Amino acid sequence: MSGSRKAIWAVVGAIVLVSTIAGAGGMAISLYANHRQAAQPPKTPAVAKTGDATGPSDLARYATGSMAKLQTPAELRPAPNYVFRDRTGTAVRFQAFQGRVTVVNLWAMWCAPCRAEMPTLAALARSYEANPDLIVLPINVDATPDGVNQAKTFIDSHAPLPFYNDIRFQLPFEFPGKGMMPQTILLDRQGRIRASLAGDADWNSAEARALIDALLAEGAPAA
Repeated sequence: MSGSRKAIWAVVGAIVLVSTIAGAGGMAISLYANHRQAAQPPKTPAVAKTGDATGPSDLARYATGSMAKLQTPAELRPAPNYVFRDRTGTAVRFQAFQGRVTVVNLWAMWCAPCRAEMPTLAALARSYEANPDLIVLPINVDATPDGVNQAKTFIDSHAPLPFYNDIRFQLPFEFPGKGMMPQTILLDRQGRIRASLAGDADWNSAEARALIDALLAEGAPAA
């Protein structure tokens, strides 16, 4: 083979070698990139933020004045399926009051603020006495026979409030206040917890009536 041909074949061989190396390198780079992409955790798609279900509901606008401590959860939960007793000892559940707005008040004779706010609950009950869609439901939680007897005498002086009791003192822990006394809870017509207030308040105030009127207006029977 002549020198010129040898030179040509040498150049061709060099080109082939370089192309082979480049091709292998490109494949290696491609494989590495694919490996890195596979090794990386997938990106979590962004989720649009929505309203907080644990935040206040639209009833929060009534948390003013005497109702300043009012809690109004946006997440609606039913009243506990818990048995308490009426004056005769008959078992009662909150489901018995569905269809009406119910103002549940948990109180005891040993609780001075409970006794202090009772006249306002009695005045509230008298104000709505002609409206069958509202019931004020005080539930006494005294845990001794003497305490219960005193509670009956006390509630009788605050007509037209009825007497109910939970001698096990469990109901205050079933509601949002988690044992705080006094504790008042408002249930809507479906028996759902719409508002609660831990501590004493004036339940015959303009703010309290506005809140109750708002609940009564929800799902009210057509005139």
